[in-house]
Amino acid sequence: MPPQKKKKKIFVIDTNVILHDSSCIYQFEKCDIVIPISVIEELDNFKKGHDTLNLHAREFLRALDALSSDKIFNGGVPIGPDLGKISIKLDGKYHKDLALSFTNKPDHNILNTAYQLSKKLENQKVVLVTKDVNLRMKARAVGLTAEDYTTDHVKDISQLYKGYRFEENIPLDLIEKIYNDPAGIDAKLLNAQKNLLPNEYIVLRNDNKSALGYLDPADGMIKRVEKISSSGIKPRNVEQTFALHALLNESIKLITISGKAGTGKTLLALAAALERRDHYGQIFLARPIVPLSNKDSGFLPGDIFQKISPYMQPLYDNLGVIQNKRIEESAKKPKKLAKVLDEEKLTIAPLAYIRGRSLVDTYFIVDEAQNLTPHEVKTIITRAGENTKMVFTGDIFQIDHPYLDIYSNGLSYLIEKMQGQKLYTHINLEKGERSELAEIASNLL
Repeated sequence: MPPQKKKKKIFVIDTNVILHDSSCIYQFEKCDIVIPISVIEELDNFKKGHDTLNLHAREFLRALDALSSDKIFNGGVPIGPDLGKISIKLDGKYHKDLALSFTNKPDHNILNTAYQLSKKLENQKVVLVTKDVNLRMKARAVGLTAEDYTTDHVKDISQLYKGYRFEENIPLDLIEKIYNDPAGIDAKLLNAQKNLLPNEYIVLRNDNKSALGYLDPADGMIKRVEKISSSGIKPRNVEQTFALHALLNESIKLITISGKAGTGKTLLALAAALERRDHYGQIFLARPIVPLSNKDSGFLPGDIFQKISPYMQPLYDNLGVIQNKRIEESAKKPKKLAKVLDEEKLTIAPLAYIRGRSLVDTYFIVDEAQNLTPHEVKTIITRAGENTKMVFTGDIFQIDHPYLDIYSNGLSYLIEKMQGQKLYTHINLEKGERSELAEIASNLL
């Protein structure tokens, strides 16, 4: 008996996929794509504005317009070489199988379009692609194949790069050498099972002594990492020591720091930026505004700065910690910090404010980066000009964005894609240092 021929797939794309990645239609190889007219109508509502969603809506509609002809509503038009066709389907009457269960709203119209196609094209497999979990469940409930958009997903979160490792049973003479020789030791002498990546950190141990080091990509040598303070902030564990070293290292231009609440991600980044303020024209702190409830900044009173103030408050809290530490050390240092703020050398603003800018001579910190999409992360990094250092901090397990998860958020994506680059390093902070109570709550609740 001859093998059955594999059914050709047709993908029906939901609005949220396009708003996540406006180039999504180029990711389906030779398969045909159907855009329900309800998606076009929803995109029309997102055209105006300066947020990433508005940008994606406009870019997609422009791309669709460039492809358009009278055939886009009748058979479809080719998307490009080695790609399938794209077509727009008008809404029709609800299929009899759906009429009793679903009301007339955009999500259900999209579902109805996909379901109608699946019944009409029985020799082809129709797949609804949506980032909406509820819509995927509704589709599967009526026997329709539904998938998440996974092109930019991290495959295995358990194998995500940590940025450091522990090596046991290191000969004592090598550990002694890393302490005494500024040139460091040759990484090949470790006989490690897996080669160190550029700027990867390492804890060298034997029964008598240990040392902290990192692989310098400039000469391939492992050099010692010393425990130092920055702006009055002292690292409390090995991971924080590594993070602060990277944050102060001028040769590392891109850093990601992940970790649960209370591990010191933002505090260390801000302390290092203030310590290096003489090397940069400006320190810029930003974070995406993703409210924890249904209310957005439009419901808050006041002008734009009053509206964003609640979202920026965690950054000011960390600044207050640093200022208090400086007061403890010296009566003169707080004046320097106040001068930085008064001269507006340190700017705290929502992330939307940097769109379209070229960031030159800037120490740029992005907090809560797990609430960014991979496309947003790329957009931000491509803003970097000469003498700019970029730091992304966040907790990949604490995501407030409705259509992102641990696999699809921009921080996880950045860590997976950038590891091994000479200008990049990553540190995962594991131990909470905010307080004993915060650590217990983070671990148990």
